[in-house]
Amino acid sequence: MLDFQSSKGALIAKTIEDFMTLDLTGVGLIGKIYAALQSRQPGPACMMGARILTDAVRAQKGPVVIATGFPEGAGVPETDGPVGAALIARALFMGLGVESVILVDEDWEEMMVGTCRGAGLAPLPFPEDGVIRPVEFIRPVYIRTVPKEDAGCRAITEALLEVTRPSAVISIERPGMNDHGLYNGLGGRPLDGMVADLDQFFASAKARKIPYVAIGDGGNEMGMGVIAEDLRRFSPKAKDSGIPGRGGVAAVMAADHLIVSNVSNWGATGLIAALSALLEKPSVFHDAALEVRCIEQCVSFGGVDGMFMAPEPAVDGISAAEWAGLIDALRNTLDRLNGRVIGWKGDSGDWRQQK
Repeated sequence: MLDFQSSKGALIAKTIEDFMTLDLTGVGLIGKIYAALQSRQPGPACMMGARILTDAVRAQKGPVVIATGFPEGAGVPETDGPVGAALIARALFMGLGVESVILVDEDWEEMMVGTCRGAGLAPLPFPEDGVIRPVEFIRPVYIRTVPKEDAGCRAITEALLEVTRPSAVISIERPGMNDHGLYNGLGGRPLDGMVADLDQFFASAKARKIPYVAIGDGGNEMGMGVIAEDLRRFSPKAKDSGIPGRGGVAAVMAADHLIVSNVSNWGATGLIAALSALLEKPSVFHDAALEVRCIEQCVSFGGVDGMFMAPEPAVDGISAAEWAGLIDALRNTLDRLNGRVIGWKGDSGDWRQQK
């Protein structure tokens, strides 16, 4: 396993972080958000997150629960989040041999199943007894849905913790409650009735000492409470949503470990790249074609782009074709750092040894 505190490991970890801070959407917040995170949680967030998950899975042997899903108009789910969740599930299975349970609202099940198939996974029915068992010769993933009604949602999520017994829990681009107990979009729009309360699930997981890793990009996502105080100083709607009585949009639930990026799916890519590097297993990091297919499948089965608010094959206004280029750029950069190149003599290995 890679020592990310060695000179080589530190360079790889920093390179991934540098990619995470690119302002791909031009919103102008990621630099401030990343600086706030470093002041609260110093170090390479993606690599440290990969190490936390690796240690938890190897120690506990249970599945990983990944919660996602962010509603746009009429409660339709956006592509940011589900794509990242599916590809993280793939990476965890490819790298650690562990199954994932993806937790979404009931009305988003079809979208999540299609997205997982796009990621090269085989969605299987969630076991009636709640126990996840190994399945030979397939890449399984399980979709667990919850109603938006509180009591029903709580019963299902408590059973996930009590019976399924996850090694770790992850949230990616999932709305988090503000200090008024309300869910909001980043611009302040209310999400009342559009999303199930999963704050209680992560609070219960934290109380059970189950490691919790979160990925977010704006501040209103679950887990971003790590930097909530900072967000109120520089994020436009974090202190005041603009709607009387609703408070700001900053989420108060704090993850045990937070990863931030300009787009949450890009943060998922950073975590996957870090896991691949940490385990020294290149196959864990998916290629550009799979990213594109996953985005397209998400849209085909009900997802919408969060910028266009329409079923366009894009994430936060960035087209699937552009995502392909970003995946290639990060993969190729890490390959070069790892010496996986062809030199002028046709030899494969570290280019620094071939001059």
